[in-house]
Amino acid sequence: MSKETTETASGAKRHGGRYIYEELRKQILTLKLKPGVPLDEVSLAAQFGLSRSPVRDALARLISEGLVTILPNRTLLVTPFEIEEFPNYISALDLIQRAVTRLAALHRTDDDLLRIRAADAAYLDAVSTGDFQAMSETNKAFHMAIAEAGKNTYFVSYYEKLLGEGQRLLHLHFDYIISAASTSTRLGRDHDEIVNAIAERKPDEAEHAAHEHTMLFQRRFLAYMQQNLTEKMSVV
Repeated sequence: MSKETTETASGAKRHGGRYIYEELRKQILTLKLKPGVPLDEVSLAAQFGLSRSPVRDALARLISEGLVTILPNRTLLVTPFEIEEFPNYISALDLIQRAVTRLAALHRTDDDLLRIRAADAAYLDAVSTGDFQAMSETNKAFHMAIAEAGKNTYFVSYYEKLLGEGQRLLHLHFDYIISAASTSTRLGRDHDEIVNAIAERKPDEAEHAAHEHTMLFQRRFLAYMQQNLTEKMSVV
């Protein structure tokens, strides 16, 4: 057994299902576990050195987040992402992102604004280090802070699922995003207009900034796909 496998099993035994969930989630979001890869409870239990019960709990949580899919025959697999579905994903993301950002401008408290600014600062720190995993997590935390400031739990729940899917797409083209941006500061400044509109309680401007943010993500991803189409279609 390798040192990495031994450490993984040791960590799993200490923390049980929570560790398994966090480890599998990280591997899915960073594409170490590719979309469409089958998952087996028995194999995972052996890998983590635990019984099937905490593995089952971790998988159930990942299913609820849309990162793992259970087929009619009970087969489990990392949720596939069909490139052809990207336009539908963008439409859904644009709609919900505009809604939660508009609501945040209308309903945010001073404490909400502090949390939004703190989340954005954490994202900027991650950008400065070039840590893709940290960039992905802090970007999601920033947008979730906005959603929570909007005070609509239905939107928060759905938005979190969309952002989770978006994390996998981000990891597909992080290298392209970094190289396309003239500096890391320019990349990190993507959120400025959103934060300013929320701070100034301007819902129309906040919604517009959210829309432009979604369109920027779309342009970057499509440019990446155009540059890497043949190689990356195997991810589908």
